[in-house]
Amino acid sequence: MSAGERAFGEKKPRPTAAHWSKGPAAGSAVGHSARPSAASVGVRVRGVLDASGCSMLAPLQTGAARFSSYLLSRARKVLGSHLFSPCGVPEFCSISTRKLAAHGFGASMAAMVSFPPQRYHYFLVLDFEATCDKPQIHPQGQKRKKFKWKQERLRFGMRMNCQKRQQKDQNKEIIEFPILKLNGRTMEIESTFHMYVQPVVHPQLTPFCTELTGIIQAMVDGQPSLQQVLERVDEWMAKEGLLDPNVKSIFVTCGDWDLKVMLPGQCQYLGLPVADYFKQWINLKKAYSFAMGCWPKNGLLDMNKGLSLQHIGRPHSGIDDCKNIANIMKTLAYRGFIFKQTSKPF
Repeated sequence: MSAGERAFGEKKPRPTAAHWSKGPAAGSAVGHSARPSAASVGVRVRGVLDASGCSMLAPLQTGAARFSSYLLSRARKVLGSHLFSPCGVPEFCSISTRKLAAHGFGASMAAMVSFPPQRYHYFLVLDFEATCDKPQIHPQGQKRKKFKWKQERLRFGMRMNCQKRQQKDQNKEIIEFPILKLNGRTMEIESTFHMYVQPVVHPQLTPFCTELTGIIQAMVDGQPSLQQVLERVDEWMAKEGLLDPNVKSIFVTCGDWDLKVMLPGQCQYLGLPVADYFKQWINLKKAYSFAMGCWPKNGLLDMNKGLSLQHIGRPHSGIDDCKNIANIMKTLAYRGFIFKQTSKPF
């Protein structure tokens, strides 16, 4: 995520059961499920648990993805001891998938075993990096001026804070524009869009910006403007079939700042339109809080830690942050989490 995002007034939602798949395995994703009996296999496959206690055969419990008796029998023979083993590591899920694929079930069926069905065909993971400068630190003894009347301060305080935030973000410009196309069925990355953007208002990057993001001046000099990059994004979306009205896709960001503040603000400043597909998204922080029952104060670092994941690449690299977001989403999907839109209509 960009340095420009700093807890943008995001409310901490309470976890709800609606975000979990309806099957018994998915509903127990954050808790512990009882060890299934062999008798239950004749109707539904409930075994194959990962480290969190969630079923890795959750899709088989839904009406749209139930096995026939013949396929159930075959699946039991293929998986063998893995079927009722409370796995200590998530790798057992991929082992089961590979076993099914190797015995003629097909890649699509084998991949289906690992995840509950999502509401979207594709997730578009996005994380901007923007120009920034080192924040100014006021001397310790300096006091800020106060309003003469407390009522006036309370009355206009929120509006002034909002204006200061907008003015501060208006000086920022997007310099890295990465998108990962994540398959909603397999949760694997299928395509990547990644471009650097030439800033025009402040074309010279600050040393602080380079140190934070790893983006040097040569990486943005001579690159397309934001208007040109947005045109190429639209071309990429069309090429990937994401503009087809029958294909459901949604952007995913780590916070609301990218698509609620940064892109609309810069487009407004430059007089550029904002495409409709940028106006709805999933805030991964909110999704994680629904799934895990706690708010990730430090963003990706807290989410990786909470899921026992290794951080990929360097922090504040847009493309690396996207890879971390995709990895977190895949892990939550393994546990039965169903992703839903968190943004409000514009």
